[in-house]
Parts: sequence; structure tokens; C-alpha cells
Amino acid sequence: MTLGADPRVVSVWSAAQRLNQENRPCHLVWDPVTGDIAQLLPIVRAGQALGTPEDLEYAPDLLPHHQAGVNREGRLCVQIGVLGTARDPFTNYQMIGLGEILGWLDSWQVPRRWPAGAPAPYRQAARARSRARWAMGGHFGASQVPDCRSTGPGGIDIDQVVCTDSIGRSLPQPSLAASSLAASSLAASSLAASSRAEPPLAEPTPIRAGSRTGHDMTSAASLSAAGL
Repeated sequence: MTLGADPRVVSVWSAAQRLNQENRPCHLVWDPVTGDIAQLLPIVRAGQALGTPEDLEYAPDLLPHHQAGVNREGRLCVQIGVLGTARDPFTNYQMIGLGEILGWLDSWQVPRRWPAGAPAPYRQAARARSRARWAMGGHFGASQVPDCRSTGPGGIDIDQVVCTDSIGRSLPQPSLAASSLAASSLAASSLAASSRAEPPLAEPTPIRAGSRTGHDMTSAASLSAAGL
């Protein structure tokens, strides 16, 4: 899902704080320009972003009183919030850090396929959101998820996403304040990954959650890769 924010103006930290304050966190917030990644939730916990307004602008009257059931469907339902907009597909950027995210998803056996095809470009007529395709598992744009009204990520090049080489790294993660980063993807309209497959979960590859410039957030509570 895309978060309707310019990655050159808004940081992953600010985006994560806003999503948490509004009780609609995704698993990751990703900046495709800098490669910064913030992890808000362990992958085995349900996200809460699907079915809510996809932009960061605060709109409490639009937030649902209960979380959409689609957030808890499938063996995993990984939600990645991307700093970007549907009108400017994030595949137009360098997509720094994508290999690490894909390596993380690969380690959890999320299939590298797009059952619903490429997401519709911005302002193009909405396509049917097929539950049959959703149940197949793989990668989806938020605009392809049943029971959601999101329009992101726009006309991204799914071949670039699927063919990116994965990178697995065991790097320390910064502590995330529980009060500001409660539970973000791939950011943003990121991509919602869902799988109904039943094989046992593979040993997960830790996802790097931090800035490439050394920025860190500290607090007493933390969400670590060990909790995935």
C-alpha cells in the first residue's frame, strides 16, 4: 500500500508514528529512495492497515470502528507501507532496500507471484477484487485486496519487483517506542502479501529495521527480528 507521502519530505519514522497513533499499523514502512525501513509488528502478528484510509492524513471519521477481517486472513498477511503515491509508482525510484524485504518474505515462504496481475494505474477504472485470486497467496497491491477501497500502489512494474535479487542480512534493529510505534508495506500501499499455504514456516531471515544513515530510535520497549 502506498501512504500518499513524498519520500523526499516524510521519513519512515514520522509515517510509522502516525500509523501507530491512529491504530492502523502495517508490518513495515519502507522508503524506496533512501532504503530506510521501520518494522512496526512481528510478521506473525496481524497488521491493521488494510481497510483503513491509505494516506497518512489524519481522518478519524473515516477510520473503521473495527478492523477489517481481511487483515487476519491467510497463513500470513504481510502489509508493507511504501512512502509514495499511486500517481507516481514507486518502481520509478531506485527501490533501495527492496532486496532485503524480498529476502525476508522469501524466508517466510511468501510466493513471488502476482495472482491478480499488475495493479491498476492511478485514475484507471477499478478492477474487480477477486477473493479466489486473493486465496492463492502471493503479492498484491492494496487496490487488489478484497474489502478494501485503497487505490495504491498504482501502475507499478511488477516484473521489477519479482525479479529483484533478494538479500538476507542479520542486522540489529533499533528499539521502537511502544507509545509511538505500536504495531506500516512492501510501504505503502505497499504490497500486501497473503498466503494460505500450509507447509511449516521456514526459519525467518531478520529484516533490517533502521536507517542507512545511522538514525536510531530508543526506548524501553522494542520490537525485534527475534519476535518474527
